[in-house]
Amino acid sequence: MIDIDLTAEIAALRTTFADIRAVVDVDAVKADIDRLNEAAGAPDLWDDTVNAQKVTSALSHRQADLARIESVESRLDDLEVLVELANEAGDEESAEEAKAELESLQKVIGDLEVQTLLDGEWDDRPAVITIRSGAGGVDAADFAEMLMRMYLRWAEKHKYPVTVMDTSYAEEAGIKSATFEIDAPYAFGTLSVEAGTHRLVRMSPFGAAGKRQTSFAAVEVIPLMEEAGAVEIPETDIRVDVFRSSGPGGQSVNTTDSAVRITHLPTGTVVSMQNEKSQIQNRAAALRVLQARLLLLQREAEAAQKKELAGTITASWGDQMRSYVLAPYQMVKDLRTEYEVGNPSNVFDGDLDGFIAAGIRWRKQKTE
Repeated sequence: MIDIDLTAEIAALRTTFADIRAVVDVDAVKADIDRLNEAAGAPDLWDDTVNAQKVTSALSHRQADLARIESVESRLDDLEVLVELANEAGDEESAEEAKAELESLQKVIGDLEVQTLLDGEWDDRPAVITIRSGAGGVDAADFAEMLMRMYLRWAEKHKYPVTVMDTSYAEEAGIKSATFEIDAPYAFGTLSVEAGTHRLVRMSPFGAAGKRQTSFAAVEVIPLMEEAGAVEIPETDIRVDVFRSSGPGGQSVNTTDSAVRITHLPTGTVVSMQNEKSQIQNRAAALRVLQARLLLLQREAEAAQKKELAGTITASWGDQMRSYVLAPYQMVKDLRTEYEVGNPSNVFDGDLDGFIAAGIRWRKQKTE
């Protein structure tokens, strides 16, 4: 005979879920879906390919938002029934299934709760991530590639589409830099807490045996702008260079000079794109990324001025925010939130949700 009582835990989940549902505003989501469905059904929709992709992408994202809410609601109802049946039948297997489902729902609702904290101006947009190797020579280049794989694995686990826009390979191993897009609802708001300087401590596979090496890599996260028009960029302010796309060791990706590098002369900001086969497409993509970077630079300058006026002399931009220690012990620790795990292998394999959730909560507390 068994008698499991999950009443308090389920009630707590329902309370949290009710708050989430109110913030998400399900009625507004449904209204958006109706409006976007009508737009998607227009016979001339695909006359404008860019707008059509925008409409269908927005529709897909809003449908996913609604599906998550409805799924959780259904699972909560099913969980209560499962607990009741397990107690009536005295079924140990059903009891264990109920406990496992409770744990799963706690994680799902926790993730949804974190998402409700993403209320920034561009939080709901796709993210463009740029990783650059820093101090540490070949180890830093290798570390940059490890970080790139970590974020790509994270996106894969969540079934988020990824487009690698540009990769600059290092001579011996790893990468000098890479830029890639993650197209998912709230990707920028979610991943923006990953921006900053990352540090790796390990026994170097490239140097003398038995010697620990510290290396650094920088992670930049910006929102993907829908079109390169929100920030006016005069043609006289940019220099556009074209070159041939290349892979590791200089191997050609294609045989035309389709890759584009745009330099914003007033700020020195450089954006390279080589993902598309067309020079025109690469130029348009590079302008969108440049636009986003200039918007963030403007906001950072405004924030820095406010901090200076308030007498604040420390800034968080570019500060070391996470350490990955592989020797002499195993630990990954976020230096802002104090969140840490003792299994770096899992983290490098994309297990980042704990760090991201902690970072989002930390950021919200800092702004309150």
